[in-house]
Amino acid sequence: MTKTWMRYVLLTMALLSSQVFAAGRIYNQQVFENLISQGKTVVVHIHADWCGTCKAQDVQINAAMNAAEFKDVTFLEVDYDGQRKSVTFFKAKIQSTIIIFKNGKEIDRSAMEREAAELQAFLKKAL
Repeated sequence: MTKTWMRYVLLTMALLSSQVFAAGRIYNQQVFENLISQGKTVVVHIHADWCGTCKAQDVQINAAMNAAEFKDVTFLEVDYDGQRKSVTFFKAKIQSTIIIFKNGKEIDRSAMEREAAELQAFLKKAL
C-alpha cells in the first residue's frame, strides 16, 4: 500500500470509530435552547475523550439512544475540553456528568457513575 492510501484507511477508521462511540449529537446552544423551549426531553453528557468513566457511560447512553423507548429523547454531548463555556453553563464540575432535562427544567444529574445498572436506571428518568 502507498503511504497516501494507508493514511486514508487510518483516517477513515478513526472517523468511523468516533461515530460508533459518540453518545449523542455534538452540543449546540441554539439547538439545546430550542429543544428546552419546546418542552422536549434532553440528556446532556459532559464528555472528555480521555475519560475512562465517560467511555463507560457512552456504552449505556448509546444503548439508550438505540432503544425504541427513548425515541423522543434527544441526547447531546458537550466536549469537556473544547466547549468550556458550555461546561460552565451547565455548572458541571467534572467531566462524566450527565444531566436530564424534562419540560424545560433540569430534573436530575449524575457525575462519575460508571456502573451499567446505575446508569440504566438513571437514564430511565428521562422517560
